[in-house]
Amino acid sequence: MKKKYIADIKDRDIVESVYLVKDKIMAMAKNGKPYLTLKLMDKTGEVDAKVWDNADQIAEMFDKNDFLGVRAKASVYLGKMQLILSELKRVPEESVELADFLPETERDINEMVEELWQLVGSLADPDLKRLLTAFFSDPELLAQYRIAPAAKGMHHVYLGGLLEHSLSVAKLVDAIMPLYEGLNRDLLVVGALLHDIGKVREMTYLRAFDYSDEGKLIGHITIGVEMLQERIASLPGFPFELGMLLKHMLLSHHGQYEYGSPKRPKTVEATILNYLDDLDSKINGIKTHIKKEPDNPSRWTSYHRLYDRYFFKENCLPTAGPEECPEPEPASLDPVPSPEPAAAKTASQRAPQQPAAAGKQEAPRPQQPRGERKSFSNSPFAALKDDFDVF
Repeated sequence: MKKKYIADIKDRDIVESVYLVKDKIMAMAKNGKPYLTLKLMDKTGEVDAKVWDNADQIAEMFDKNDFLGVRAKASVYLGKMQLILSELKRVPEESVELADFLPETERDINEMVEELWQLVGSLADPDLKRLLTAFFSDPELLAQYRIAPAAKGMHHVYLGGLLEHSLSVAKLVDAIMPLYEGLNRDLLVVGALLHDIGKVREMTYLRAFDYSDEGKLIGHITIGVEMLQERIASLPGFPFELGMLLKHMLLSHHGQYEYGSPKRPKTVEATILNYLDDLDSKINGIKTHIKKEPDNPSRWTSYHRLYDRYFFKENCLPTAGPEECPEPEPASLDPVPSPEPAAAKTASQRAPQQPAAAGKQEAPRPQQPRGERKSFSNSPFAALKDDFDVF
């Protein structure tokens, strides 16, 4: 069966290829008939797929993380590509090339490893330099660190993502160093490179990216602090307070308790690490969201559930030639409706409004003070408060 990468699928294509099953969900249609929703993946991306007929029997043929040979018709639905499967069969692992199915960084991993060692060599503090040397001179750890993804679904979700993200945060450290006096650059660089080190054990990434048992039960922050303490204990004379400051940076880099942070940042360097980590992860997540919709003709992306918004895709930068950014006609702008759950409708929307009784004045409704923060239970992140993939 000839390989057709997901990124190359076009509307109305007849697709015959092999993909990895990332997700498998049995659902029920409004008419009571079961159907199967799959998320298929290869190294170029992901695509939703549907099985409408004989879903019960077909679901027993394969499991999540299996390889499937499929025949399907491609169609664009709500701006996103999807496959309607007509035939499928389970394909044994030994007959596929695993490298075809896992997304990987666009950067050269060997070059990133070289950049990592350059950062280690740039440290002036001898204790921090020998700490990082102890980490990355471990061949098993470096092999994991160089290929691990940074997350399961939010940002840098590809092989090499953890290394790419950590290096990006370290570069942001050097970018802001001239702006503020009194910063400990070495502490910030080490924090950037180690803040997510626990993800080498939190996640599994030899097939579809998922969480290990250790990741689900403990999480990468705690794992990372344990790994840090183990390395510090192997280095005679490592300063206690320096180790304490590093542990605090790892423990607080998610910033807030509701985002899974055991501690909130209480040093300048820990605060900076929190914001730089958040910046790099969010920018990568937004750009990835935009890239996932090459067949969406709208100037707006689809709704992003976790960021709770749409994103405008145009930034007036010419992609070819020096043309100025065009000024669209108002009528050509795509309307962007705000998503509104049915349960959120007001009483006036649910039923006709009754006129107020004569002589009675309706009491004004209390207004929420401007700037008051919403409770976490109403936040789009609430659904993932027990997940490890918030940042």
